[in-house]
Amino acid sequence: MDNTGYCGESFNSLQSGTSDEDMVEIAGATLDFSSTDDVPPLDRDYGSGGSYGVSNGPNGIPKLMDLLDEPVPGVGTYEDFNTIDWVREKSKDRDRHREIATKSKESTLALMKSISDAFSGWLLMLLVGLMAGALAGGIDISAHWMTDLKEGVCLNGFWFNHEHCCWNSNETTFQERDKCPNWKSWAELIVGTNDGPFAYIMNYLMYVCWALLFSFLAVSLVRAFAPYACGSGIPEIKTILSGFIIRGYLGKWTLMIKTITLVLAVSSGLSLGKEGPLVHVACCCGNILCHLFTKYRRNEAKRREVLSAAAAVGVSVAFGAPIGGVLFSLEEVSYYFPLKTLWRSFFAALVAAFTLRSINPFGNSRLVLFYVEFHSPWHLLELIPFILLGIFGGIWGAFFIRANIAWCRRRKTTRLGHYPVLEVLVVTAVTALLAFPNSYTRMSTSELISELFNDCGLLDSSQLCNYANVSVTKSSSDALPDRPAGHDVYTAMWQLSLALIFKMLITVVTFGMKVPSGLFIPSMAVGAIAGRLLGVGMEQLAYYHHDWAIFRGWCSPGADCITPGLYAMVGAAACLGGVTRMTVSLVVIMFELTGGLEYIVPLMAATMTSKWVADALGREGIYEAHIRLNGYPFLESKEEFSHKTLAMDVMRPRRSDPPLSVITQDGMSVEEVESLIAETSYSGFPVVVSHESQRLVGFVQRRDLVISIENARQRQEGVVSASRIFFTEYTPPQPPNSPPPLKLRGIMDLSPFTVTDHTAMDIVVDIFRKLGLRQCLVTHNGRLLGIITKKDILKHMAQMANRDPDSILFN
Repeated sequence: MDNTGYCGESFNSLQSGTSDEDMVEIAGATLDFSSTDDVPPLDRDYGSGGSYGVSNGPNGIPKLMDLLDEPVPGVGTYEDFNTIDWVREKSKDRDRHREIATKSKESTLALMKSISDAFSGWLLMLLVGLMAGALAGGIDISAHWMTDLKEGVCLNGFWFNHEHCCWNSNETTFQERDKCPNWKSWAELIVGTNDGPFAYIMNYLMYVCWALLFSFLAVSLVRAFAPYACGSGIPEIKTILSGFIIRGYLGKWTLMIKTITLVLAVSSGLSLGKEGPLVHVACCCGNILCHLFTKYRRNEAKRREVLSAAAAVGVSVAFGAPIGGVLFSLEEVSYYFPLKTLWRSFFAALVAAFTLRSINPFGNSRLVLFYVEFHSPWHLLELIPFILLGIFGGIWGAFFIRANIAWCRRRKTTRLGHYPVLEVLVVTAVTALLAFPNSYTRMSTSELISELFNDCGLLDSSQLCNYANVSVTKSSSDALPDRPAGHDVYTAMWQLSLALIFKMLITVVTFGMKVPSGLFIPSMAVGAIAGRLLGVGMEQLAYYHHDWAIFRGWCSPGADCITPGLYAMVGAAACLGGVTRMTVSLVVIMFELTGGLEYIVPLMAATMTSKWVADALGREGIYEAHIRLNGYPFLESKEEFSHKTLAMDVMRPRRSDPPLSVITQDGMSVEEVESLIAETSYSGFPVVVSHESQRLVGFVQRRDLVISIENARQRQEGVVSASRIFFTEYTPPQPPNSPPPLKLRGIMDLSPFTVTDHTAMDIVVDIFRKLGLRQCLVTHNGRLLGIITKKDILKHMAQMANRDPDSILFN
């Protein structure tokens, strides 16, 4: 979408026309109009002074004092839904660093400021880790309590969840550890008993009502206060980290509403998780805390380094996996990830994990609800079922992406999208009505994964562990031998099969609704159910047919050969990998969840297989698919450009288009430039020597031009519509009685990136990816021919891939 925001608008309207959120909380772009560091490097030959005046330059030529010798507030910032200029931002930071280094040699105070500047990055990481860890702990505790609230309440104190309520009871038996007199179901409170059909219907009704209430509050708060708080947030975070600006996406309101509604959405029982949205929450913390430090507040590229570290913090607190979080940020979301950011991400993730561990939200000294430890080794032949789980994960991932994108596209293009509240309530009602009868869908998804990962022991009372008793001598290890499945296990298998179908279908329509919704936990639940089913099947096969060739030699009677919980874990990794296409970071996250080094090979085999199978069925992961669906300008580094086109095939103007809109360096008046701005919607204009020669001088941003002209009208006496605008170093003598000219050389980029018209497009695409360019000018023998923007490249790539080029909405 071309930028139409500043046609004929005054600088004052830019300031006053936005709310506080729009002014401050921008995903990278802070319209801090008191800023003085947003000004490009100035002509250092000139003296300072903001008023118009003339002095004698070399050879007696009058030299106009540059209006921009004094910084103009707003110059160097960016419009909403636009891409930052990475080259300019990095250049600004180098200039700032060079100035600090030079001054540090002059005085002790300057040296202390230099040390403070160097330390500020680490201090910021500490604050981000503390804030994100504390919020994650609060979200975990609140979601656990509100999930249990759907089933009953604690008489000792309504703020206790079921588990904490029964901890304090002296009348709880080991066999019925979930039942205690202090915890009352809604049926017990309302009708006085928990037995009989009427009590069941009452509990059913209360479960559905609470679910509807929580989801209604979540979608209403999102719609009323922070529309950007919906969804996972990871597709937008990826786009923001690539340099795109979404104003308000990482703001105070978004953080506040996302934190509250995330608890409500998870507690409602919808098939979603909190892990993806926690990345968004952590990035909001990073963006808000950036405002405490000048070098991050005023530089978009530096801010994105902080946001990359914040993404690592989000995964660290979501899974209790600091190293996995750093690798997730590096592999999945970050666009620019220098070594310094790697160290700082590691430190921030460590602080966040330590903070969450101090809060101890689950009361088990673990950072996640489904932490598990396995004790039995795996056998080489088990790689076959592990690879089968990888194939299932890849097929499920490809199916889910296609189905979910088709549903989301339907939501965008039909009337369904006009009723977000109704959609959420209908999906919640269907989920609650179908989930309650099945104990495995009624419990929270995190508890379900915990139960599926569990390695059955003697003290387990779960249906999944209710094997037939066989008199065996218990080995010295903690593992129990394989045993025949009892009636409860077979019942659990049927319930899990129904839960698998239910989760696979309901997650497709849930992800993308107007509530915070993560995809990690639902995907892991689908894989964990499939893995547990396969694991129990393998276990029973080994028990009854231990004399088969595949089991002979390693699975003797009375031995613990198969661990169904391990299969659940491998299945969870396979399905999550199939949906997101994560590999290295996913294996490390799962390894940190289990603490078992020996299970890395099964995890690697399943994860790699799921990625291969999913890539064979569709190249995009779920986040890339949603980025494309929303039309964000994201140049995917994993996507190869293999077409033999040239820069002249992509550049604008095309042969049928009007000529390129340019500004001459010394021949246009203020009125002519303002007219050009009003008649076009381009983000910037090339500056040429003259219309006849078309020799390139530089490039000027539309926003900088608007602000500078408006500022000159206010601060410089005599500037009128007839005043000439000069981008030259020296101003030629003006006719007598002519209005004072306006010199804007300081806002011009004197070294814009250029390519020739015969440059291969694969090289141009590489330049845009690696340098983070917004636009590139096309020349022939030094004459300007046209311009290529990021949007032009994305449209061209879409056209080459037989997709709709008009789906790219932003530049």
